[in-house]
Amino acid sequence: MSSRVPASLLRELGRSEGGAEALRLLVDDQRTRRLLLLRALLDAVDSARAPSVPRPAAARVAEHWALLEAADRADREATRRVLYYPLLGPWVRRALRGLAAAVPPPGLLPDLEHLGAVAAAAAARARLPFTLKLRAPGGVLALPTLGAYTLHGRAADREGPPPDLELAYCDGRLTLRPPAGPAAVLLFRPDGAWESADPAWRPLRPLTGGPHPVLLDDLDPFRTADSGLERHGLKPAEPLTTAERARWQAAWTGAWPLLERGGPTRALEADILLDCVVPLAPPPNASPHASGPAHCSGTRREAFGAVLSSTPQTPAFLAATLVHELQHAKLAALAELTPLHHDTGKARHWAPWRPDPRPFDGLLQGTYSHLALADYWQRFALTADTALERHTAWAEHSRCREQVGAALPTLLGSRTLTPAGRILTGAMADRLTRLRERPPPEGYLARASAYVETSRTMWRRQHAR
Repeated sequence: MSSRVPASLLRELGRSEGGAEALRLLVDDQRTRRLLLLRALLDAVDSARAPSVPRPAAARVAEHWALLEAADRADREATRRVLYYPLLGPWVRRALRGLAAAVPPPGLLPDLEHLGAVAAAAAARARLPFTLKLRAPGGVLALPTLGAYTLHGRAADREGPPPDLELAYCDGRLTLRPPAGPAAVLLFRPDGAWESADPAWRPLRPLTGGPHPVLLDDLDPFRTADSGLERHGLKPAEPLTTAERARWQAAWTGAWPLLERGGPTRALEADILLDCVVPLAPPPNASPHASGPAHCSGTRREAFGAVLSSTPQTPAFLAATLVHELQHAKLAALAELTPLHHDTGKARHWAPWRPDPRPFDGLLQGTYSHLALADYWQRFALTADTALERHTAWAEHSRCREQVGAALPTLLGSRTLTPAGRILTGAMADRLTRLRERPPPEGYLARASAYVETSRTMWRRQHAR
């Protein structure tokens, strides 16, 4: 077991009660890993040979890195806000994979060029005067945490290398000068957005109303890149309209009181762990005639601090989504700190919430998230204001509780668990015992148990071997 994760914190996290110390341990480790990956990117470019990274491209990377270092010296906190931004994770890992490939992928040089956009965004936030020319692949220049600028007309449509834009920051104004046409002037507003009168600029705007602003990012080019979403028919949402953004904000504002009703841990997790939300398009089965609202959500291990979600139908829907997905983020970060098991990864386990066989890690992840949901819904039910709220909460609690109870024996009996994994799953079992001390009204558990057993029977019929 890693000495960096005391047994007391493992038990705390296993009980789904991670306090500020435990959560910040995960955050600090993920941020350290991000800085190491960025440095590894620079070293990989330095050691790369032509034609993987031609000399001019390597020189541009060095120029962008120098600006990034200058921004860090000018204002470390502002610069690190960009460097720690969740969606830099998918980009830097993608670029490192490209540099390590025997045959460089076609997108390697545009991926490396994105370092300039990172440096420019950091320098602007650090209020560091600079002038820099950046390329706009596909006619779009995305500046992490700021927004995206779209070239129009011949500048965007011409063949050959991507067009250059000149960026200049001075006295609180970030100016983007395209090859032709007027410049766009960006100003930092009190709400945290970088606004411009030029319609070619689309700012990233934060969701407000919680303890800190969280960016709603529908523009970052790497937000779902290499995520595997397309295998499930999922894709990122198109840039949001004003009305769609307003629906997100309304759900966000209403979700925070619900998180707080689910216990102090749930709101604390969202406050400490969450930095951005990535809107997804509705899933393929979305239909106005469906029996319930079609919804999809997820997290990415390489994008710690981000939750991906289709538009929530209600604040309660969003609150439950955040509880569910942030458990995945917690457990994935914990597993990077200390191994929890040594399973081979073969998909062979029954999970009461999935029709397909799951690998051991998937079963652990799902059980962990459903345990937190069972806790959340129990607390919600005990403080519900209306009969409908109580009914919904007890039904959700009962379903999640019975699913966890059905999956836990497989985890607890596994020989692949490490000492840290045994402490964690033991604490999960303790938490389930405590949840059972306050049972729901009569009938709820019977229905939930029947649902789980039906799921088990159907799975066995389909996957008998």
